[in-house]
Amino acid sequence: MALSFWCRIGYCLSKTEAESMAFEYARGSGLDVVTVCPTFILGPLLQPTVNSSSLALIRLLKMENKLLHIVDVRDVVDSLLLAYEKPEAEGRYICTAHRARNKDLVEKSRMTYPEYSYPEGFTQTAEDFTLSSEKLQRLGWHPRPLEETLVDSVESYKKAGILE
Repeated sequence: MALSFWCRIGYCLSKTEAESMAFEYARGSGLDVVTVCPTFILGPLLQPTVNSSSLALIRLLKMENKLLHIVDVRDVVDSLLLAYEKPEAEGRYICTAHRARNKDLVEKSRMTYPEYSYPEGFTQTAEDFTLSSEKLQRLGWHPRPLEETLVDSVESYKKAGILE
């Protein structure tokens, strides 16, 4: 298997193990621990360089019609603030706002930005699973529309000179 696959597995495993250790420590010490687990993060760039999720959108994810769970970076910030500020916050929160396939992202982007070239064909993939942010929404979290995230992402890429 490719090294990148094992790196992703190791990264996910290390985050899960760290979360488990934090919860275990909290149980023994009486501390409150709350975690927020965002899915595929998009939105305006916060740094002068392209990060991996921005690059994935820019490349339109190798033309595979993968199912993505997407959340805007600004909505992740809102969720972290809610988890920090709400005394009733506890445990793990999945932070995701939209389910979309790559083909859907291309179609939405093409409507707003027809001047860019887009892939025409996609290889269908079989994965289909659902994640829910219902617990986070009960704290008062309201994610922005996917279209807003896409437009703001592309506009920030253009402003940064990434899309010329």
